[in-house]
Amino acid sequence: MKVIGICGSSGSGKGYVCKLLEKYGLFHIDTDKLYREKTARAGSKCLEELVENFGNIILDENGELNKKELSKIVFEGEGCSQRLFLLNKITHKYILIDTQELIEEQRKKGARGVLIDAPVLFESGFNRICDVTLCVVAPSVEKVQRIIKRDGITMEKAISRLNAQISDEKLIHLCDMYIYNSNEADLKVQIDKIIDKLIN
Repeated sequence: MKVIGICGSSGSGKGYVCKLLEKYGLFHIDTDKLYREKTARAGSKCLEELVENFGNIILDENGELNKKELSKIVFEGEGCSQRLFLLNKITHKYILIDTQELIEEQRKKGARGVLIDAPVLFESGFNRICDVTLCVVAPSVEKVQRIIKRDGITMEKAISRLNAQISDEKLIHLCDMYIYNSNEADLKVQIDKIIDKLIN
């Protein structure tokens, strides 16, 4: 069973590519979903550690994570890259445990392959448990437009978010393969060309 790491910056369309890859019999582990689960419950160890480092401002009136406040802290203002690094350092250790458990479950079931959908695949160290890595890249203008539409934020904030993340050029250099997801690109043709290398 192949463990495939897939990454890409905000607005790259990585989630959509994962849905296409699922059709080839790959089990999709969404680390963003695991992150939401780890931080959704008031009193969770992960959330407690985040509060210790970022303060009670990241909590809503129910003691749960206020995503908008946390996003402001890690994506905006001077020193945001260091704060984003700290956020990832805290959350990744919790997510990694769940990810490894899910991989083992699929291995026992005889799955064809597992997709680890991790936006910060290399920064988190998740790439070390992967057999092959794939990134999804897209034109910057299109990524900004997608983020604005998806998250309802300003162009300035969308650009700031992208600037805090690893560049497409560096991702291409780090990964074994890449998919170019422009609005004009044919994703199925690209996937068909690389699917054998991904799962065999």
